[in-house]
Amino acid sequence: MNNPSAFPLGEPNDGFAQYFDGQSWLAPVLDAPEVSIHNVTFEPGCRNHWHIHHHAAQILIAVGGRGYYQLEGDEPKELEPGQVVRIPPDVKHWHGAAPHEAFSHLAFMIADGTGDVTNEWLEPVDPDAYETLR
Repeated sequence: MNNPSAFPLGEPNDGFAQYFDGQSWLAPVLDAPEVSIHNVTFEPGCRNHWHIHHHAAQILIAVGGRGYYQLEGDEPKELEPGQVVRIPPDVKHWHGAAPHEAFSHLAFMIADGTGDVTNEWLEPVDPDAYETLR
């Protein structure tokens, strides 16, 4: 796969493959007690399932290609290199590549200090709704 990011492609994201539709790769950038940063690369059409980060905000910085993210109750929003989004703790959301373009983002997990950081993986994104994205 052609890496759309200046950051390393990393290894196939096999540990979380059951929570993704399509292939993704994961490259650790920083793993510190107060924040972790990973470069996540999605093949065209790949996206993760709806999920919630308990006790942590997530910041996504788009670094290559084109993708989308969606918070529960909102319409999907496009992400292009240089755009930044903050997902508050305990908010259901998904993110991934556009249907026909690879995408990479840096994912920052920032603990809010109110408890142990956990991820709750939920249902896949509706494929019919996803395919309407350009």
